[in-house]
Amino acid sequence: MSIKKIAEADFPTIWGHFRILGFEGFVPGTPATGSPDGAERRKEEAVALVMGDIHADAPLVRIHSQCLTGDVFHSLRCDCGQQLELALMKINELGRGILIYEEQEGRGIGLMPKLQAYALQDQGLDTVEANLKLGFDADCRGYHMPVQILKSLGVSKIRLLSNNPEKVGAVQAAGIEVVERVPAEVSAHPSNAKYLRTKRDKMGHLLTSRH
Repeated sequence: MSIKKIAEADFPTIWGHFRILGFEGFVPGTPATGSPDGAERRKEEAVALVMGDIHADAPLVRIHSQCLTGDVFHSLRCDCGQQLELALMKINELGRGILIYEEQEGRGIGLMPKLQAYALQDQGLDTVEANLKLGFDADCRGYHMPVQILKSLGVSKIRLLSNNPEKVGAVQAAGIEVVERVPAEVSAHPSNAKYLRTKRDKMGHLLTSRH
């Protein structure tokens, strides 16, 4: 996968002063007639918030999948918004780090299917069961673009803020050394207790709390 930096600008936030970098890339798809290379290509966009000197040592990095419901509306059905704020707070405390925000709504299934999954969860299914019922994998995400962004920034070693061992493995398999996995656990709420249990018990997320 190749990516291109589209824009870079100053970006002051309530969590500190960042630079915001915008990237786009094309993910190979299924073979298709009529395209120059014989395959469809899906465009992806992502932003990186960069603070401080990210080359002095392995920087703290959060690869965050877009979650409109959690990040914008502060939904209590998930822990996404809390994890986003935790990452920005930790980067600010350290004075350096990178947050990559990518288009992977609903573990990669998209916003409308995610809302359909919500409806199935209201009927008693967990997040994995709902995705499978809709014809998706439990987790449809890939991490090609974040890895390419890190490489374009000249970063080869990171401290990854994540509870997801699959994410750690995918990043390392793509050539970025994860020198430390930093837990991204946040406080549970009655509305997301089942969600967190499913992450831990069915998806292998490294959560120490018993919800």
